[in-house]
Amino acid sequence: MTFAASDPRGIALSMSDAAFGYAGETRVRSLTLEVPEGAAVALIGPNGSGKSTLLRGVLGLAELTAGSIRVLGTSPDRARRGVGSLPQADTRDASLPVTLRQVVTMGLYRSRGALRPIGRAGRAAVDGSLDRVGLREFAGRRFGELSGGQQQRGILARALVANPRLLLLDEPFNGLDRENREALLHLVRELRDEGRTVLVSTHDLEIAQQACTHVLLLASGHRPGEPGHPAAFGPLDEALTLDAVQHAFQDTTVELDQHTVTTTRETEV
Repeated sequence: MTFAASDPRGIALSMSDAAFGYAGETRVRSLTLEVPEGAAVALIGPNGSGKSTLLRGVLGLAELTAGSIRVLGTSPDRARRGVGSLPQADTRDASLPVTLRQVVTMGLYRSRGALRPIGRAGRAAVDGSLDRVGLREFAGRRFGELSGGQQQRGILARALVANPRLLLLDEPFNGLDRENREALLHLVRELRDEGRTVLVSTHDLEIAQQACTHVLLLASGHRPGEPGHPAAFGPLDEALTLDAVQHAFQDTTVELDQHTVTTTRETEV
């Protein structure tokens, strides 16, 4: 299935019959699409559809098992300096004696190296990134002492500090209270309006409606272990249809007008 971008801007991400997986085992397949620069794409699908694998493929961390991919006009490996990411579950040990400022500063290491002093410009970038997520006043606080929502926003600040052109967010809204959720929604809209490209994995159709311009729906395979595949891609008002959501979410009750998907089995979307 082919999905093309009908947009005069440049292309931030393109795939041609791409498939991704690990150790030769494909987890998501048949991706042929173009994401225009400045788009905010909601990546939606049930457990097993390959959402996280796809995001890792864009980063060059999942194996390209078929087809081709271009990220910011080049290969995923070469594009990494222009890509920021917020993983679904950060692996950092919250008990380590590091401050929020130190965590955010780590986002500069890819471009500057861990041993090179960050200097005045680097410190300004860290401060600006903390301002963007509303955590400047907590800069000196130990990271493990922050609330879960504040930690999530701190990891996002780490992803933003190097000024990425493409931002990948894997389930960033999971477990957030209303205040943190609204702050993150506002930031995604700001990034989109600045012309950055954002891919955000979420199970919440309301988030897609409020913050995104496009949607990519992934469906899981028809049989256990079968790779996921795209169900729809395009501008939100064209691709986020009841038929497309029902195709992606098998064995589900869908109430599209209320922005909800209620599944009859446990899902991670």
